[in-house]
Formats: sequence, C-alpha cells, structure tokens
Amino acid sequence: MNKEQNDIAIRVENLSKCYQIYDTPRDRLKQFILPRVQRVIGRQPKQYFREFWALKDISFEVKKGETIGIIGRNGSGKSTLLQMICGTLSPTSGSITTHGRIAALLELGSGFNPEFTGRENVYMNASVLGLSQEETDARFDDIVAFADIGEFIEQPVKTYSSGMMVRLSFAVAINVDPEILIVDEALSVGDELFQRKCFSRIESIRASGATILFVSHSGTQIVELCDRAVLMDAGEKLAVGAPKQIVGRYQKLLYAPADMQDTVREQIQYMDEHTGIHAIAAGTVTKQNEPESVREPEPEESFDPNLKPSSTIEYESHGAHIISPTILTLAGQRVNNLVRGRTYRYSYTVRFTKSGSNVRFGMLIKTVSGVELGGGASARSRQNSLPYVEAGSSYQVEFRFKCVLHSGVYFLNAGVVGDVDGSEGYFHRLIDIEMFRILSDSNGFATGIIDFECYPEVELKQTEKAI
Repeated sequence: MNKEQNDIAIRVENLSKCYQIYDTPRDRLKQFILPRVQRVIGRQPKQYFREFWALKDISFEVKKGETIGIIGRNGSGKSTLLQMICGTLSPTSGSITTHGRIAALLELGSGFNPEFTGRENVYMNASVLGLSQEETDARFDDIVAFADIGEFIEQPVKTYSSGMMVRLSFAVAINVDPEILIVDEALSVGDELFQRKCFSRIESIRASGATILFVSHSGTQIVELCDRAVLMDAGEKLAVGAPKQIVGRYQKLLYAPADMQDTVREQIQYMDEHTGIHAIAAGTVTKQNEPESVREPEPEESFDPNLKPSSTIEYESHGAHIISPTILTLAGQRVNNLVRGRTYRYSYTVRFTKSGSNVRFGMLIKTVSGVELGGGASARSRQNSLPYVEAGSSYQVEFRFKCVLHSGVYFLNAGVVGDVDGSEGYFHRLIDIEMFRILSDSNGFATGIIDFECYPEVELKQTEKAI
C-alpha cells in the first residue's frame, strides 16, 4: 500500500442504493413467487415493484484528519450514505473502504436497548465500538459526567427524554477515542449549552487528528467546522469543494423556484466539473485563472417571489396595523437576495385605528434558529418617542441597515410599541414577516454569521536552517 492510500480514511466508489417499493402487500408476495415460476416456464419475469434509488453512483475520498461536511435538502440521501459507511446498511452496488475505528451518532438512541438502564447501554455500546470492559470502566465516569443526566443513568432508557437520549449517545461515541467520527444531525436536539459542549468536544477530536464526517442543514456549522463539503441532492453528489462555496450552492438550490430547480442543479454540476472547485479547496487554483466562460458570476441583488417565510406570527392588534413590510435598495428596488457590504432600506406602513402616546417603531433581524442578531428603534426611550398619534393616521417607517451578515438566510420582525390602554405594550407586532438571503461571495474571507471585515495578512518572519 503506497503513502497516498495510507492517507485515506474513507473511500466511497460508485456507491448506489436501491429500494423496492410495493404498492400493496399482495405485490410483495407476487414478486416473491411469480418471477420464479415465469422463468421455469420460459417467460420473461415480470417486476411487481417500483425502484427508488436513494443513492446513485456516489464516489469521493476522505483523507485522515479531514473534517467533511455533507449538506443537502431533505431526502437527498445523506443519512443513507452515512449508514452504509457505518455498515448498518448494505449497498446495492459499489464499495466502501474505511481505515480506523468508527464511532457514529446517527439518530437518537441508535443501538440502545430501551429495557436496559443507561449504565448497561453504555457498556453494550462501548463493546460494539471495540472497547473492553476494563477500558469502559476507566472511561465510565467521563461518559456519565459528559452526559450529565444524573441518577437517570441507573434508569431504563425507555424513561429518557429525547434530550437525555442524545446526551448519552454522544457521550459514549466521543469517549471511545474514535479515529472516524460520524455525526448525523443528532446535535440539534440538545439545549444550547449542551450543543456548545458537543461542538467543543468535536473540535478537540478534530485537533487530535481524527476524521470527522458531519451532516448538517446549518451552513454556518459546515463553514466553521469543515475542511471540505459535499453537496447532495436526490441521491446524487452535485459538488465537492470549499465549504463556503458549497453552502452558497446549497442555498441557491434550496430556495430556487420549483420550475428552476433542474436548471440550478445542472448549473451546480457544470461548475463542479469545469471550474476546478476541488483544486480551489486545496488552494492551487485562484479565481483569476478560472476560464472566463465558466467563472462564477459576482452576486447581484434581486427579488425572489418564492422566498417567503412560513413561520410568521402576528400579535393581536391593539389599535394599529403594520402593512407591507418590504426590503428595498437605496434606489427603491424591491429585493430579498442581498449582497454583503451594501446598504438597504427596510420599510413598512403603520395605520392607527386608535389614538396612542409615546409611540416607537422597531425592527429586528434573526437567524434561522431564532438568534436575535440586532435591529433598531425609532427612538431611544419613551421620552424621545412620538408623544401622540391620532386614530386614522398612517406613518411610513423606514430603517436603513448595512448588510454585514455572512451568506445565509435571515428573518425580519416589525413592531409598534407605545402606551396602550394606560400601560406600555405592543400596538401591533409581526414575527418573521420578511425573510432574505445573503448571496454567497467567493471573494470574501468571512466565516460565522457577522462579517467583521477581517482581512488576513500572513508573512514569513524567519526560516530556521536545518543543522
């Protein structure tokens, strides 16, 4: 085995998975009996099922020590791929080669016996992952401390909440010193403190040289944690490359209108095949030497009528109505695909049906997970607010904001507060009334959520001569 092969932790070659879908139980019975009879009598066997290809001819390699993110829409085959890498599913065709002890967190309580206690399940799962009883004894206290489920460790797992289940599952998986760690969206269940602890532990596992395969719908997590990313859709691998570029393509596909999705898929596959995205990830190709005919165009703001929030919540009106919240360019063009670094206007109208006092208007920007990033108000305090508004009056409200967010999808609130029936409260409030997408920019250096305009400067200070 040469050095290049020694560097590979996971090799997936021409992997496909097909499921047989039967319309009725009778069709399943027919498939079991009739084709055999048809062959005996010399007739062409008939097929009584439909084929569903969960994966189609997937190939890629993961080097030892790499962290690879897999992203894609629901039903793209991500979980099926991970299950086959772990060995819990068999492929229809193709092959998988792995080098190293695998620890996997595929779903809540996978591999747990609900009748066993937490302690018993720890020992059972650890043995499946290759630990002896003595090794598990030595790590048991660390596992229990990380899971932090208290006395429930001695209770049957069937009494656990989903959060307790994932805590214990993750605690076992990360304490077996895995050479390959596979995580499939399981971390979205725990609370924020536990999620932070999990990601901190993943970072330390990564720093130790382990290989990590990580499935997430969060573009931010993919960009922050991964060295490379794989975009999958409808069982196919569309692209592999630098996380920020792949996340940008994923978002473009995710929010494409239904009649444009096939076109967008073809564009992504074409870019992957012709722009040298794999070399870009390794730092060997720059934007300047991409062929002009296939160079990815600079992002340009636009309006997508299909980009509508489905999570809108409207507060009960107490004398006012917020109308037509809209994002505009400085020139007045309506947009919801925004370009980082530019300034936009968030505008809405408020019509008052009751008179009120000490009135203020506001806006707020949030992430997909609900994190409040910031916003603005029309007055700093009640003393600086509108002292009085009449019933029947309307006000045009506008906030200008500079787009300093990293590529992703965000949501906007709108609200009117003031003295309502003798006490301060909301005249009207709309949660997640507008949404917008920050377009991916391959020129940027930003990671995370906020673009702090961090520009890297790397200079060689000194090279020591070998003695």
